[in-house]
Amino acid sequence: MFKRRRNALSEAPLWDIPEGTLDLLEILDAEYLLLAPGEVVLNSSRGTTSLGLVRESRITSEAIINLVRAVRRSNIYQEATVELPRGPVGEGTHDLLVRVSPFGSQGLIIVLIFDDSEFRRLDSIRRDFVANISHELKTPIGALSILSEAVLGASDDQEAVVRFAGRMQVEAKRLSDLVQEIINLSRLQDDDPLVGAKVISLSDLIGQAIDESKMTAEARKINVAFDYKSACQVLGDRSQLEMAISNLVENAINYSPDGTQVAVTLSSSNGLVEISVKDQGIGIPDKDLERIFERFYRVDPARSRATGGTGLGLSIVKHVATNHGGDISVWSVEGAGSTFTLRLPEYQEVKNSLEAMS
Repeated sequence: MFKRRRNALSEAPLWDIPEGTLDLLEILDAEYLLLAPGEVVLNSSRGTTSLGLVRESRITSEAIINLVRAVRRSNIYQEATVELPRGPVGEGTHDLLVRVSPFGSQGLIIVLIFDDSEFRRLDSIRRDFVANISHELKTPIGALSILSEAVLGASDDQEAVVRFAGRMQVEAKRLSDLVQEIINLSRLQDDDPLVGAKVISLSDLIGQAIDESKMTAEARKINVAFDYKSACQVLGDRSQLEMAISNLVENAINYSPDGTQVAVTLSSSNGLVEISVKDQGIGIPDKDLERIFERFYRVDPARSRATGGTGLGLSIVKHVATNHGGDISVWSVEGAGSTFTLRLPEYQEVKNSLEAMS
């Protein structure tokens, strides 16, 4: 396909790529970079964009650049494990196995990249998850057991049966919601959103989340305002981002007094997109701020039960942010409301050198 490129002025060959090379690289179970002298990226797989490895035809990882230079000096195959941030903010990382080899006689280099981070984290995540969930499921299941016994014991008292049956419906819904959140969190932990990522307009997702919560907000006379100056695009998984944004909007409504306002803003700066959700609710005590993104942690358990909270919503938001190379933060004062800010890397289209010269 890209067998030969020539300098437009001198007509001297700059490099030769054997025919079929790029087709072969595409079928490998790895991401790849094809480099010319000077570490210019001639061609790369789509996954390298999701990993943030290439910017303006240059490699962004200093560790990989050093590995490539070592191969150039020795002309010998090298491999190493490289830890790569998932984005410019947040705690998420990719654990990459990088293999670098000389290619041909013109100074070309091939870099093969295998992402092992999924295999390394899944085992520890599942162990923690099972330990947490076994405890959380006991509460609604135990309540249903006790209530069913109460119904049987009050079979001659119609009023008591109706009262206990109503409580059973509440607990059954709580159990159903909890199971659904567990399923959602499990999917987040199993799926890497940057594998097969797509370009997504955040203004559309936010508008959708606000529409879905409209009935709940209107019933309590809560106004949800949305302000943005541009659509803002990110690279990721639509369903995961939709889940995170919906959780933030619903959380703000649930913890806001009737007749107040929830403000959602979308902006971008320095390569980052920010989604802020501000409420006029009860606020969060200082002692709880550091723990609210933990699985099943509730600031006010009684309030969570009243609003149908499972204690997993903010944990889901954190997982989505981390998996997309971003982060989530909160500002809050008791009695003055809270502002949650989700930051994600803004999508910027990357072109390979060969595509730019075509």
